[in-house]
Order: sequence, then C-alpha cells, then structure tokens
Amino acid sequence: MTEAERPSGRFTYPDARRMDLVEELHGSRVADPYRWLEELDSEETRDWIGKQNRLTFGYLESAPQRAAIRKRLEQLWNYERFTLPNKKSNRYFYYHNDGLQNQSVLYWTEGLEGEPRELIDPNRLSDDGTVALMMADMSEDGRLIAYGLSSAGSDWVEIRVREVDTGEDLSDHLKWVKFSGISWTHDGKGFFYSRYDEPEDGEEYRSANYFHKLCYHRLGTPQSEDIIAYERPDRKELLFFGSVTDDGRYLVVSAQSGTSRENAVYCMDLEDSENKIVELFGDFDAEYDFVGNDGARFLFRTDLDAPRGRLIAKDMARPKKKLQELVPERGDMLQYVRFVGGRLIGVYLQDARSAVIAFETDGSVIGDIALPGIGSVWGFGGRPDDPEVFFLFTSFTHPGTIFRMSTGDLEYSVFREPRVDFDPADYGTEQVFYESGDGTRIPMFLCFRNGLEKSGDNPVLLSGYGGFGNATTPFFAIPNLVWMEMGGILARPNLRGGSEYGTEWHDAGRLQSKQNVFDDFISAAEWLIKQGYTRKEKLAISGASNGGLLIGACMTQRPDLFGACLPDVGVMDMLRFHQFTIGWAWVSDYGSPEDPELFETLLAYSPYHNLREGTAYPPTLVTTADHDDRVFPAHSFKFAAALQHAHCGDSPVLIRVERRAGHGGTTPTSKRIAVAADRLSFVVEELGITPALSV
Repeated sequence: MTEAERPSGRFTYPDARRMDLVEELHGSRVADPYRWLEELDSEETRDWIGKQNRLTFGYLESAPQRAAIRKRLEQLWNYERFTLPNKKSNRYFYYHNDGLQNQSVLYWTEGLEGEPRELIDPNRLSDDGTVALMMADMSEDGRLIAYGLSSAGSDWVEIRVREVDTGEDLSDHLKWVKFSGISWTHDGKGFFYSRYDEPEDGEEYRSANYFHKLCYHRLGTPQSEDIIAYERPDRKELLFFGSVTDDGRYLVVSAQSGTSRENAVYCMDLEDSENKIVELFGDFDAEYDFVGNDGARFLFRTDLDAPRGRLIAKDMARPKKKLQELVPERGDMLQYVRFVGGRLIGVYLQDARSAVIAFETDGSVIGDIALPGIGSVWGFGGRPDDPEVFFLFTSFTHPGTIFRMSTGDLEYSVFREPRVDFDPADYGTEQVFYESGDGTRIPMFLCFRNGLEKSGDNPVLLSGYGGFGNATTPFFAIPNLVWMEMGGILARPNLRGGSEYGTEWHDAGRLQSKQNVFDDFISAAEWLIKQGYTRKEKLAISGASNGGLLIGACMTQRPDLFGACLPDVGVMDMLRFHQFTIGWAWVSDYGSPEDPELFETLLAYSPYHNLREGTAYPPTLVTTADHDDRVFPAHSFKFAAALQHAHCGDSPVLIRVERRAGHGGTTPTSKRIAVAADRLSFVVEELGITPALSV
C-alpha cells in the first residue's frame, strides 16, 4: 500500500501518485505533487477520475434521501419559463422551456400576440442535450438570424446563419469564436463578431498565446475573407466587443483587458468609406458602458470620478470636448442605464436590492418605478422610439416574472408569469447586517420558511462569491427552494469584491485585499452561530467558480468552522491559474503570480497550497466538469487529491466529475438536476438532516 492509498477514517481513497516536484518561485520553494493531473486526457488522469467517481457515486447512492431529493427537484423544476422578448421590425423573438427540456428553444412570433413558431431547438442537435444555443442576433428586418452553438459546455462557439421564414441555414459557418457578441449592420448584409485565430494543436487551453479580433462577416463569403474591424496584436490581453448603434450609423467597440472593469471605447462611422476608428476613451482609466446615442451624442454609464456610477454624454463629432454629466452619482450603486422610448431607465442597487428610476434624456428625474418586492430586475432593453419595454423581476422566492411597461406613462403589467409548484407566501426574506473582522458592515440576505424557529440547531446553507465586481442580488433557484422546504436557512452575504457599493467595494476585495473576501465570509458564519441561527455542525458552505475559490480558502483557513463544504468548479491553484484557458484574464482581480509581491499574497491563500497534512477537514464534495474550459478542471482535481492526502478525519472528502459538461451556463437541465440532487444529498447526510419533502 502506497502512502496515497492509506485509509483516512472510514474511506480508502483512490491512489494518486505524488510527484517529487518542487519549484523555486520568488525565493520560495513550492511543491506541486499533483501536476500530472493537469494532463486531462492522459490515461492516468482518466483512470483517477473513474475511480474517484466510483467512490463518490457509491457514497451518494447509499444516501437515503437522495431519491426523494431528486424527485422533488424534478417536480419543482418542471415549470414553463420564458426569456424577455427581443423585437426586430414587427417580429418578437424569445426563448422558451417547457420545464425539463435540456436546452431552451428559440421561438418567434409575427406581432406580440402572433402564433409562436419554432426557430432553433438545440435539443434536436444532440442525444444528451449538451449542444447549447449560446448567442443569437437578428437582422433589422427580422428575416435572418446569426446564432452560435457550443458543445459539451465549452466556451468555444460556432456561428451559423438561418432564414427565419424557412428555418433553413445558409452556407455561412464561422469557427474559433469565443467571448463574443453578434451585431448586424442595418443593411442586413453582414454582422460583427469576435474571434481568435485557429489555435495550434493542444493550445485550446492556453488562449493567452493568441489574441482577440473584432471581425466583420459578409453573408455568403468564406470566413477567410472576413474583414478585421479592429485588433491590437501589441496588446494580446485585450478582448473586443462590437455593437452597431440603434440608428445603424456607428460601430461602438469596447476593448477590455481581461476581466478588468476598466475599458477603452472606440467608434467607427459606418458611413465613412475609410472605416476610420475614432478613440472616445483610450486610457483604460474607468468603466465606460455604452447606453445609446442621439445622433452624435453618445451616452455612457461610467465610474470615472464616481465610484458608484453616473451617466455622461460625449460628443462623437467633437470627441475632445468636455464631458457632459446628465445623471450625477447618487448614494446607491448605478448598475446600468437603458435609453428606450424617449426615456432613460436607471437600475440601481440599494443595499444589494434593485431600485429603478426613470429620467428624461436631459437627466432630469421623472420618478421611481416601484418594484413588486425585494429582488432583482433585468431588462428594459429597446430602441429610443419604442412605445413599450419588458423587464424581468425575480427574488429568492419569486420565479422570474416578465412585465410589459409603457414607456409613456411607465405603467406596467404582468406579461409572462411562471407557475411553480409552491406558495411563495410560505417563505420570507430578511436582510441583516454584520461586522467583518476589520469592522466593515456587510449586508446579508436570509431566506427561510415562515414560522421557522431560531433554535440554534437550524441547518444553514451559506453561499457566496465576492469577486470581479459581480453583485450578489436576490435570485430564484430550485435547489435553494428545496433546501428551504427541508427546513434549511439560505444565507447570502454581499462580500467585498462585488460591486454592491461601487468600485470601492470591488477594490476592497481584490489583489492584496482578497483576504477581506474570506474574512467577510468567515465572519458571516460566525455571526450566524453567535446569533443563534445554527451551530458549526449544521453549517454548510457553497460557492462556484470564484466562489469555489472562496470555499476552498475558507475551509483551509478555518477547517473547524463548517459542517460541510461544497466547492464547485473552483479556482484552487493560485500559482498556475493564469496558464490555462482564460485564466490569464483574471489577473485584474487576483494579480499575477509572476509579480513577487502578489505571489506572496496568492500563496498565502491558495487552497491547493494551504492544505495541511494531519488536519481533520470538514465533509467536502468537490464538483467540476471534464469539459470546463473556463476554470481548468485540474484546479479541482489537484485540490481533491491533495485534500484526500492531507485529511485525517472520518468525514468524506470526495470529488464528483461530470462528463461532457462545462462551466455551468449551458449545462443541460438533466445534468443540473443530477448534480443539485447530489450536492443537497451530501449536505443532508453530513449535517444529519431528516427532511420531510413534499413528494
């Protein structure tokens, strides 16, 4: 029996070879014994994955509540869902899912009340539902659609063009598309999109080796003849996104350095035969979100000299002219602005909940638009002359409901309301505030079934993210509902690193300040225990992607504090994250391991490097997908192998690897239900919960 095969408590974990690999990095000797797991397709790695899955599924199949949990998830998930309609000419396009379809289907109608006609059904393109419709944009007359498909959860997309009336595809076929949009020119002859050059063999996971290009594709021509609208070979880290203005006159180009919020903005007059690019904002000194234009007057939501956001105007005809401020910074965070129906609709965050204010085009206030409750809104997209606009409202207990609003009197009514097999009145949401370790006041949402007694023994699922300026706002999710049905409390703190209070809140949780995020989360756990909601044996923690890093860091820093841990598709090796997939783009938030000072910061919290042999870690179920080409699966592989080696307790520390899946956004419904059932089953088993489910 090798050292790696030794039993840990009641489990004997699969053999994981430990390499004698130690590197000298910035004066520190750093071991990386499981680097061989970075070879995803090697026979040794595949064998390790197979053995790990057999161990994990053997455990899960013995969980007595698993079948009931999965059945209840399927019952609740089986509800009709719609997306916001997108109007082109007199045609409306929208996605629809009848409940348990693996992928939503794209439909269109002639007029708002027309008969729905199926346009693209991705479910017909694969037997297991792993082909997904990632993006789509319609020509101005609504006669053509350019759409992008991905397979097995990959971020790589292939674009095709379809005639709406006939449902037939044209000959156009574009490859090597990634991190792109689609935007048609108003003549319907072609569209802009972003792509990479075809990578060398084996380079798909190392996109830093080539660079992004904004291209124009003319219908009926091969991709090799596409025109490069903008590129910067001298700045390989830049990502480009092109959008044609509503009047069809201009192309607006946003250039972003990886995931940094600061961007540059360029513009091309499409009526200019020279295709000259004009720089509007080129210093990468702030965030500039294009809102719309009124002729040569361009509107931007920006955090320039306004950490919580403001609305400005820039004269395209005179780009050197001083900026005009239309809507000044307020106390709340300005998330985004829409220019629709002769109005400006500003969506704000008030302590991480949505609030909406309508403005005239000169920035004067019309008034608040009252929302149905504490929750989040998306939408309000449309043209400056549209008489109507749609938006979606959701909360922890309110499935996404679509409202139709008049842009004249700003009155709205329900347009599409989902029917889920539960009563929202049975649940309540409250917002509390607690202090982090340094005294910072942190908001947190708590959601649970009405009448739940605060016994100090309540099971709590504490979830978080805290990064990349992403705000954690209320949202509806079936697994959360099932958790609350089983008597659990859902806790969602608004950690630093997000944008809930603007750029300062984001900056306080990145680079050398990243530890603040973990401290905020740990303080939330301690507050829940101190306030009598739960005890550590009943406290589970969960997070995905950057949130998976959060869970990995917190469980290595405080293994004594949690009853169960669910790190999902996490970034776990902070010294090599930049070498795989799009990881190089994350240095804006994490910092580069090549920088000696940031190396020390990264090493101090890197989950993979901070596991300690002989430590009893909490019960842990690591989850990832074998085709995740955003967060490289080896992050989870290496962390799980190192965790099993270091762990000395009786609790299970397992990894579940989903086949033919990616980072989550396009995962088929069947796989979403399966992994949700397994994660909840693991928590129920390890926290000792005996739920009474409505099945």
